[in-house]
Amino acid sequence: MSTISVKQEKVILITGASRGIGACTAILLAKQGHKIIINYANNDQEAEHIVKKIQMNGGIATAFKANIGHSNEVIQLFEYAFETYGRLDVLINNAGIMYLDKIEDVDDQSIDQILAINLKGAVYTMREAAKRLTYGGKIINLSSSVVGLRPEGYGVYAASKAAIESLTAILAKELRGKNITVNAIAPGPTATELFLKGKSDELIEQLAKAAPLERLGTVEDIAVVLAFAVNEESNWINAQVLRVNGGIV
Repeated sequence: MSTISVKQEKVILITGASRGIGACTAILLAKQGHKIIINYANNDQEAEHIVKKIQMNGGIATAFKANIGHSNEVIQLFEYAFETYGRLDVLINNAGIMYLDKIEDVDDQSIDQILAINLKGAVYTMREAAKRLTYGGKIINLSSSVVGLRPEGYGVYAASKAAIESLTAILAKELRGKNITVNAIAPGPTATELFLKGKSDELIEQLAKAAPLERLGTVEDIAVVLAFAVNEESNWINAQVLRVNGGIV
């Protein structure tokens, strides 16, 4: 008869972890005894705030500034992880940006920026993780439920996240023999700064009512699922996309 595994301390790298889902997840995982590397691209103050919050609660966390859209900075990020902690067990690919516009109106700069972070950045981090993660490690990618919803104005963003879901399944197969799982979590409308920015109160209310549970998701809703994906209870889940959206799609 099998028993539930005891949670094991892991070294976890979370990209884009200075705010929103990433920050909430970092705090939760640190409370569970994991060591956290908070990656961020711009705001030193927000990143240090999360590190201090974790440390004040007895957790272990450090921050490293790197733009994952640049492959050389991704390499530096992973080297920092190994120099600081000696190993890396989990990558949570959380960093992402979103610009909304109809396909006929989207400008070159927006296309380039979305693909640089959401797609190329994720590929760069997955590539390093595939080479460096410990045996039995985990790669968890953040997709989006817009891949299933396909709303107007989300074309390039949805395309970048659809690519993440394909990469997730393919990388899981390519890592055969390393006992490394690769999965994706796809939140629905979630009350983060990234989601709320530029939306009218009426649109936010409409989106909140769209799911059968009739509310927006919270960062805590997503963080607890990511925490499950990190720990041993999820070891038999591989190459999957889990939509966390209150039933909107």
